[in-house]
Amino acid sequence: MSTSTAATKHPSGSAKPMSAFERYLTVWVFLCIVTGILLGQWMPAPFEFLGGLQIANVNLPVALLIWLMIIPMLLKVDFGALAEVREHWRGIGVTLFVNWAVKPFSMALLGWFFIRGLFAPWLPTEQIDSYIAGLILLAAAPCTAMVFVWSNLSDGEPHFTLSQVALNDTIMVFAFAPIVGLLLGLSSITVPWETLLLSVGLYIVIPVVVAQVWRRGLLARGPHALAGALVYLQPLSLMALLATLVLLFSFQGAQILAQPLVIAILAVPILIQVYFNSGLAYLLNRKLGVAHCVAAPSALIAASNFFELAVAAAISLFGLQSGAALATVVGVLIEVPVMLSVVAIVNRSKAWYDEGAGNPVSS
Repeated sequence: MSTSTAATKHPSGSAKPMSAFERYLTVWVFLCIVTGILLGQWMPAPFEFLGGLQIANVNLPVALLIWLMIIPMLLKVDFGALAEVREHWRGIGVTLFVNWAVKPFSMALLGWFFIRGLFAPWLPTEQIDSYIAGLILLAAAPCTAMVFVWSNLSDGEPHFTLSQVALNDTIMVFAFAPIVGLLLGLSSITVPWETLLLSVGLYIVIPVVVAQVWRRGLLARGPHALAGALVYLQPLSLMALLATLVLLFSFQGAQILAQPLVIAILAVPILIQVYFNSGLAYLLNRKLGVAHCVAAPSALIAASNFFELAVAAAISLFGLQSGAALATVVGVLIEVPVMLSVVAIVNRSKAWYDEGAGNPVSS
């Protein structure tokens, strides 16, 4: 999930390709990392002031930036598409299984193995639990917006993508906090339930309500009003993301300079879980005889993350300077190139997929 205009083949419109800015998002993220680190070292006072603007452990500048990121994305989500869930029930079932029964738990296992185990000697001991928490937060939130781009690039079935995203967003309202709380507890990490529930309210419930009310108001004026608003809001959403990263890394700079391998180490479990979960969803769909145009976006939705929500929750739960916040930002850093590689894999394997699926069904 991520930071893009919905570039899906909408049932009533044509596909919009991925923009150059979106395709090179990793470059802009890297530049924001460097900028944030340098600013944090050269002029720490302004960033310390911004970091201190908190109410109930919620950093107000970051909360505003997160809303600017999330609400435009949720404007693209049509919850009316839930009526189409039964049409693609096999693909929907596979994606739900991977998103909610596999991905958060497999990420927790990978975190325990790599962060608490294999790579622990190279990491700051006091941040290890926080890194694991950030990875869990990243995996517990399935992607919301960027999957429209991935679906388009893989020639995905648009009705399936719309209905799957709407269903995932609905489930996330109720399932995100319990899953995160369970896995943090199993990881022996203190669960600040009040802050966790506050994060769900601030960064899921309120944005969903605001976006849907706004969406209905725009559609009442015609589809062109919604399309125009999304075009106008997309740069604002992207700028909010990049500004958040500068703020985060202004606080993380000293830690990163002291431990330059941290980002590479945190990327390892994220990379493994992306390929594992996308592969699992793809193979399950093939086994069930699901059409490739559904299996491809199913695999991509299963693999990608709603990293904006993860970043917001990590900051609320553990703070701007936490390892959890850093771990979620690594997800931002590698999201685009890794998901583009998954798109390439599902596209190039279509002939192999169709042979194994037999006579693929439409769902």
